[in-house]
Amino acid sequence: MVATPIGNLGDITLRALETLKSVDTVACEDTRHTLKLLSHFDIHKPLISCHANDERRGAERVVSLLDEGKDVAYCSDAGTPGLSDPGAVVVREARRRGHKVVPVPGPSAFACLVSAAGVSGRTFLFDGFLSPKPGKRRTRLKELLLRGESFVLYESPFRVGKLLTDIASIDPNRLVCIGRELTKIHEEIIEGTAAELAARFPAGSARGEFCLIVRGLANEPSSGQAGDDL
Repeated sequence: MVATPIGNLGDITLRALETLKSVDTVACEDTRHTLKLLSHFDIHKPLISCHANDERRGAERVVSLLDEGKDVAYCSDAGTPGLSDPGAVVVREARRRGHKVVPVPGPSAFACLVSAAGVSGRTFLFDGFLSPKPGKRRTRLKELLLRGESFVLYESPFRVGKLLTDIASIDPNRLVCIGRELTKIHEEIIEGTAAELAARFPAGSARGEFCLIVRGLANEPSSGQAGDDL
């Protein structure tokens, strides 16, 4: 399971490159996307599709190759497989059939934003992409906003305005840190209240991929406790 860059190709790890060069086949969420990555590093391997819409069928193809004694690397389109990306089904099926599953760690939008947000605390809740259905999204947001710990969300540019508007309608003064286009040329890390950010990104106006940290209700530790922070 190979983590790949979320934007900046320079973030690929040496171990990831070595793995991609050494395996017999690369399974991926989108063959076109992974082909660009491999071509950039002059790596030429057979590719098989294992996308989210038909992950079980893709997993069966991967496990069949493993049964033949071949080594297979799996990459989602960006970041770490299985973290709001396909990959879990492949892992379960491979392990069920007795094959070894090896994580090759690397980039993650979640870890990237946490490292630069300056939000204190020992615990973060990761909830990934919320439901696109307004009712379900608001219900889940109300649950999350009542929790003590900060929480992390992913969102597309098409829905981030609606997400921020929903947060602002529930708790307009809640502090939010947004990472937009992380590691890419137009990267932005923006902090503000939910109301301020909802006004900055009205529905339909945003561009790029978004990761958000919504500050929890628990008080931040004092500066004397900074050594215990994440």
